[in-house]
Amino acid sequence: MRTAYSVDTVRTAERALMARLPEGALMQRAAAGLAVVCAELLGRVYGSRVVLLVGSGDNGGDALYAGARLARRGAGVVAVLLDAERAHRAGLAAFRAAGGRVAGSGEAVFDGADLVVDGIVGIGGRGGLRERAVPLARAAAQSPAVVVSVDLPSGIDADTGQVTGEAVRADVTVTFGAYKPGLLVDPGREYAGAVRFVDIGLEPADGEAELEALQHHDVARLLPVPTEESDKYRRGVVGVVAGSARYPGAAVLAVAGALHGGAGAVRYVGPAAGAVVSRFPETLVSEGSPGKAGRVQAWVAGPGLGDDASRLADVVAADVPVLIDADGLRLADARAVRGRAAPTLLTPHAGEAAALLGTPREYVEAERLAAVRELAARYHATVLLKGSTTLVAGPDGGAVRVNPTGTPWLATAGSGDVLSGLAGSLLAAGLGVLDAGSVAAYLHGLAARRVSGGAPVAAQDVAGALPGAWADVRREA
Repeated sequence: MRTAYSVDTVRTAERALMARLPEGALMQRAAAGLAVVCAELLGRVYGSRVVLLVGSGDNGGDALYAGARLARRGAGVVAVLLDAERAHRAGLAAFRAAGGRVAGSGEAVFDGADLVVDGIVGIGGRGGLRERAVPLARAAAQSPAVVVSVDLPSGIDADTGQVTGEAVRADVTVTFGAYKPGLLVDPGREYAGAVRFVDIGLEPADGEAELEALQHHDVARLLPVPTEESDKYRRGVVGVVAGSARYPGAAVLAVAGALHGGAGAVRYVGPAAGAVVSRFPETLVSEGSPGKAGRVQAWVAGPGLGDDASRLADVVAADVPVLIDADGLRLADARAVRGRAAPTLLTPHAGEAAALLGTPREYVEAERLAAVRELAARYHATVLLKGSTTLVAGPDGGAVRVNPTGTPWLATAGSGDVLSGLAGSLLAAGLGVLDAGSVAAYLHGLAARRVSGGAPVAAQDVAGALPGAWADVRREA
């Protein structure tokens, strides 16, 4: 599992480590790791051309020391100092001693460059790039050179991923000691490119992670696996309250996700029973209210529900885990949701989250971490905030889960219905609410990647690819 830590936590860990090391040793470790990644990206270091964009902080020192290592291996390295008076003195001396050159005023440094190292601003920076740095960031982006950011792209908020103003767009970010939330959450993640981690010996305090990102082995450990004594009821039954005369497809897609989600059986309650059974004859169809449908271990309610608040209220009153999505988020009584004793999982997209919070959609999109935490606290529920980076937050204020497998091709009608059915089935199979949401998002993203191959994908194709994604995770783990 990847874990990301706040700037304050990283700084505390750095101070503790520096107290045990000789002066400057920690920066040398970081610079050595940075130089290794740069050399790998260059392929052939001797004769290559490298440009360093050097700010006044430690990131500038990292860049200068790494530039010195590359210069000693025969690269032509030029440094652009944004503030010559405040540049890291020891790093600059080492850079010059290795044959590195400081660029003169007005020099066309990017012409013929193979690689640009962004050491303008460190993880403590706030706001966008300062005025002098903006033309350099733009020129780097327009050049054919590979852009490598030191620890974090300059101009990105390390704690939130927020981008206010202009920022460096990196092809690769080399981060030291710990992941930072801004590298894993959009919009910052988009600017970071591929993230390469360099271990420098930091030991952030246990329990202080801001973000967690599951990996294959984490998901494989959580996936429900039937035993020899399992039957369809022991494996869990998930109930689905979805669809309407106008939106029968939402019911079909939610059931499709649920059938591939690990539970033993799926009960459907709603007006789209004919469409559901014609597509999935193994579904258990019930008439009347959800409370009379038979025993379930979890409910999924809301996709394509229209204005049928009565069925939703019946589900919210149940004493089993409940997932609420789509129309259900609009119809649900907030006090009833907050008062539930059993776990609740809300799965809004940015627009729905904004409506629940009473804020503009732009706030949710720019402040995704803050928004998902606020929703979870306000509704006493676990919240899965869908989007370019899906976030899952519990009401206890612990680490937020961020899903690393998503793809823009999932921005298609009905994909959220599939996700809801999948997550609900995992709840019925016995996963905790945070794990069910996180694992569902992970498999959902993998399935979309698997079936898409970089091309458009339909929601029903994603549902059909879930068993393959499930098998891939178990095999590769």
